Amino acid sequence: MQENYLAKWLNNELSEEELAVFKQSEEYASYQKIVEASSTLTSPSFDMDRALADIKKKQGVREPKVVKLHPARYLMRIAAAVTVLIAATVFYISTLDESYTTEYAQRTEIVLPDASEVILNAGSELSFRESKWEKERKLSLKGEAFFKVAKGEKFTVNTPMGTVSVLGTQFNVESRGDFFEVTCYEGLVSVNFQNEERKLAAGTSFMVIGGKITDVQAPTTTEPSWVNNESTFKSIPFSYVLQEFERQYNVEVETKNVDLNELFTGTFSNTNINLALQSISTPSQIKFTLEGNKVLFYADTAP
Repeated sequence: MQENYLAKWLNNELSEEELAVFKQSEEYASYQKIVEASSTLTSPSFDMDRALADIKKKQGVREPKVVKLHPARYLMRIAAAVTVLIAATVFYISTLDESYTTEYAQRTEIVLPDASEVILNAGSELSFRESKWEKERKLSLKGEAFFKVAKGEKFTVNTPMGTVSVLGTQFNVESRGDFFEVTCYEGLVSVNFQNEERKLAAGTSFMVIGGKITDVQAPTTTEPSWVNNESTFKSIPFSYVLQEFERQYNVEVETKNVDLNELFTGTFSNTNINLALQSISTPSQIKFTLEGNKVLFYADTAP
């Protein structure tokens, strides 16, 4: 028998000639009995809805809970949350300080909210709260700055060494490590150092070195020399002079056989390093070498 006779017979696709041949085969009688028996079989009835209900009951499946949303109320909640977030952000920003920093060999000028002016010297930091400026003119300083204060309410400069207060004047403040100096160029300045208050009239200075109050000569100019690109010292330990030289030129200074406690009086340029080196070394009777950004000051007895 041809292999496809069975499939064609089941599909009623055999020709009369093929059907006659298929009926003569041994398999035909068996296939005929199977067909006749299967025609008497009936499939059981099946209730789809009932079966699904039974499955849900056995597995404990629950119908999903439908929550009805109210678009208007939902949007109002989102708007309220955004409003709170914005308010919190504005409040946080208002608590931040305005800060200014100068690196070595850098200087900057700042105009405060009341039109007061500040010139910040190299290697210094200045900060204040702008949101409270109208009620309290107060700022913090680390380093050196020259102030031209607009007339108005009390103006206060806080430093690690002491506090300076004025109403409207021009003055210079330097606070670096254990060095603290305040010079009044115009008006009247109040200096609070170690809980003691001192009044400085125009043309007077107050200086502290190593925690001790030191006599200082009265200024002969109307503003500090560094504003005009010069650094001036009167009987200042040599170590402070070299520190200022480092700040103005962003160099690294080393010394050999040099007395750093020796008092120095003189001026050096803040714009010409070669001229500055000569101005520092000649009065001190020492020598120097300059290589890249490193300077060595040494005495004649140094190897």
